Amino acid sequence: MQGENTDTPHPGAACPVSADELPDGLIVIDHEGLILLVNRAAARLTGVRPEAAVGSDIRDVFPFKDPDGREWWKWLDPAGGPRTRTRQPECYVQVPGGQELLLAARLVREPERGGEVVRVVVTLRDAGARARLERSRADLVSTVAHELRSPLTSVKGFTATLLAKWSRFTDDQKRVMLETVNSDADRVTRLITELLDVSRIESGRLQLHRQVVDIPARVRRLIAGRVAAGERDGRFRLHVEGELPETWLDQDKIDQILANLLENAVRHGRGTVTIVVEPIEWGVAVSVRDEGEGIAPELATRVFRQFWRGQGRRRGGTGLGLFIVKGLVEAHGGTITVQRAPEGGADFRFTVPTGTPDFA
Repeated sequence: MQGENTDTPHPGAACPVSADELPDGLIVIDHEGLILLVNRAAARLTGVRPEAAVGSDIRDVFPFKDPDGREWWKWLDPAGGPRTRTRQPECYVQVPGGQELLLAARLVREPERGGEVVRVVVTLRDAGARARLERSRADLVSTVAHELRSPLTSVKGFTATLLAKWSRFTDDQKRVMLETVNSDADRVTRLITELLDVSRIESGRLQLHRQVVDIPARVRRLIAGRVAAGERDGRFRLHVEGELPETWLDQDKIDQILANLLENAVRHGRGTVTIVVEPIEWGVAVSVRDEGEGIAPELATRVFRQFWRGQGRRRGGTGLGLFIVKGLVEAHGGTITVQRAPEGGADFRFTVPTGTPDFA
């Protein structure tokens, strides 16, 4: 069309990408083992500058070795093996100095099917993150096994006893045993719920169903429930400061956040538990404070990690509660921190925005 500017690129047009923009390390090698390219991430992971590597032999510059001590390039043998081979699955390699990296390789052939290898494209990743993830999963399995064993052993023991000797027990004895079984079943259910929450948080599959939530009313309801369960009536104190804005939140998840923080204050703190709800510029802030020993400033960044219990804190629970609380708060677009309370204990403070209805 006359007058139309044809110089403006189409939004969907291809955009040139530099190898230095890639998050993973990238090394390109020719069929003889000479290095053609080293990107910035690879230089950072290996400590070798690109200008010192390009044009040199891969075995001289990057003498990668597998966990058994074999030379990686010799083991890869690009010129050998079947002509259908096009890649090497991700594996661990070591660089001089002992650092472990995750390496994967693609064999580029010409022609593509059955041709000679003309280039080898290598990607590198830091193995530390993978190792931390594997340790975290191992810790999760160990924690789950430990936490499940006790209630399941109790359930099995009491049910087996009742089935074998039902007529020997009085009604009161039967009631006590059945109440214990019921309590342990609730404990298993809570653990499974926590594990599902962790899975959803880590995978980004946590869904919110927003509605107008009266946060002070939810706090009062939780306090009433704890008092009905045997807590001292004067143990909790609620302060609502100022006029609160309308908040669109997931009510069940807000209840879960508040319940976890109240449980944490009761279990690990002392004295009165004070809950302060106040408006902020863009939403609402809630503080849950106790009068216990508090949390040392250097530990403030660790308390929201999985399995954190801290030295000197009473055992009990899976150590997942605060991790889940952080995930639920952040799913709402809020933040959570911990600091020293005015009375000397811990002050967990989370914020949530006013939000909008979720019609999705």
